[in-house]
Amino acid sequence: MSGADAVRIVEVGPRDGLQNEASVVPTETKVGLIERLVTAGLRSIEVAAFVSPRWVPQMADSADVLRSIRRNEGVTYSALVPNIKGFEAALAAGVGEIAIFASASETFSQRNINCSIEESIARFAPVLAAAQRANLRVRGYVSCALGCPYEGAVSTAAVKDVALRLYEAGCYEISLGDTIGVGTPTQAAALFHKVSQHIPVAALAGHFHDTYGQALVNVYAVMQAGVRVFDASVAGLGGCPYAPGASGNLATEDLLYMLNGMGIDTGIDMGGLLEASNFICAALGIESRSRAGRALRRM
Repeated sequence: MSGADAVRIVEVGPRDGLQNEASVVPTETKVGLIERLVTAGLRSIEVAAFVSPRWVPQMADSADVLRSIRRNEGVTYSALVPNIKGFEAALAAGVGEIAIFASASETFSQRNINCSIEESIARFAPVLAAAQRANLRVRGYVSCALGCPYEGAVSTAAVKDVALRLYEAGCYEISLGDTIGVGTPTQAAALFHKVSQHIPVAALAGHFHDTYGQALVNVYAVMQAGVRVFDASVAGLGGCPYAPGASGNLATEDLLYMLNGMGIDTGIDMGGLLEASNFICAALGIESRSRAGRALRRM
């Protein structure tokens, strides 16, 4: 891999990282985190989710967050939407890009969003049509791509089918998510190889959780297949509530440290990223879950 390679990191901390926090994080804290991430050089940031506040109370202020952040040119501020109602609310708040999600596991789909995979994809048809009219790009997530907490192993064929349907429906990029963090490098590489036979590798991204400490090695494995976009969360915040013992998302600091050591450009400043991490960890009263972050603070 040459030093000329570049990787785009999609920062999901303000949404995926914070959504499961038990205590409500104030709007101004979320805005402060987002603006520090921008200062650090992040250019793709998932800032909100327009979902029912009954189910995800942490995201109840999503419209306020979007309206409060100071917009920087060249930065994409995206939001997760589950249906056309969520899309309309996100559009009214000034979202720059939207994300939709479907599961590769039928049981997970039923337990998580109370509908089948087929029904979940059908819900997105009007969203994709409305996004096209509004000239907004749509990113697709496929959850349980390397395992399900209810079904166990998930077939690569099932993942490919869901990913392809989202791609053909109009998603410009498909992020394959190891929702419970059970995947290993060989499994991850095989999955991305299979899916890239049907979807251009340039349109694929990896979203790895670190439950079993495999996130970074999975990133490295699928980089060998040409993947250059990865989701990560500052300080390793977040994780799937359905995965017992899950330690959260891949930490952005850990990913950046590895990429910097490989001579790969991301456009992100580690010092600025650590400042953002320090800010949100102090606000939440927790220690960073990033190994690199903790080590660099001691230097």
